[in-house]
Amino acid sequence: MTGTLVAKLLRDIRVPLLMVSLLLAGYECLWAKIIERISGELLPLLMTVVKVGVTPRDIEEAIFGGPGKILQSMLGGDNISMFRMRDALTIGYVHPVIQAILCIWAVGRAAGAIAGEIDRGTMELLLAQPVPRSRLILAHFCVDCIAIPILCLSLWGGNWLGRWLVGVQDDGPLPGLPGPIISPMIFLPALANVAALVFALSGFTLWLSARGRFRGRVLSLAVFLVLLQFLINVIGQLLDQIAWMRPLTIFYYYQPQQIILNGEWNVRWRVSTWSQYVNVIAVLAAVGFSGYLLALRTFCRRDLPAPL
Repeated sequence: MTGTLVAKLLRDIRVPLLMVSLLLAGYECLWAKIIERISGELLPLLMTVVKVGVTPRDIEEAIFGGPGKILQSMLGGDNISMFRMRDALTIGYVHPVIQAILCIWAVGRAAGAIAGEIDRGTMELLLAQPVPRSRLILAHFCVDCIAIPILCLSLWGGNWLGRWLVGVQDDGPLPGLPGPIISPMIFLPALANVAALVFALSGFTLWLSARGRFRGRVLSLAVFLVLLQFLINVIGQLLDQIAWMRPLTIFYYYQPQQIILNGEWNVRWRVSTWSQYVNVIAVLAAVGFSGYLLALRTFCRRDLPAPL
């Protein structure tokens, strides 16, 4: 019976899943083209400017100084340079457009998982079958286990398509000299962080859905919480007064750039004078599994309202 439920849920999301997958792949391919234009046109122009004493760092400070600091934070922070090709390509994984697409998918699907069925009046029909409530939560978990890898592979497929179309080259040993073409294989480890982020968002939204009755209200609350966490994480990089709140957000543990560039899977978790390094995948996975367990407990214990 679980297989039948999973097949039914996959049938319901097949069109949105296809559209989101194409968007992710298309944007990564577009980003590779943007970086190719930077390396092919902007950098040669920059090299002529460097001769009069201006460095790429000076140009970045002029662009991202003042209010532009927020934009720099959204693109990866001070350690990421638009003039290093490998760095610039990793921005495609943390770009607000990509994060927005992933969040819309995770929140939208999970918000309608339970509350959506109740809102439409189809939950009673579903539970009229010999299916325990726990089996429905398990079916949604299985759908995530299928859909999330598809989204991640679509993102990675955009890297391969961009490499085939434009072939962005890495920085050479000397200024002005191109290096080897950047392989999409360097992005493969970061897909685990992408999958963990989507799973965490899906898990806690499913818990909200298990508590709610109307999909619109659950969706509004989930979007508000996600947006609030995103803003706290971005602004916390600029203001020390709220920097302590960043580890309380999901997006603090989304670090694909550090995984790609430095092989760093840990972030510092600091509370008052105590600090500890934690694994980003472990934290996001814990949030996702906790959300599913809370959703299971809530849904199995609640009384379902009669359809209006």
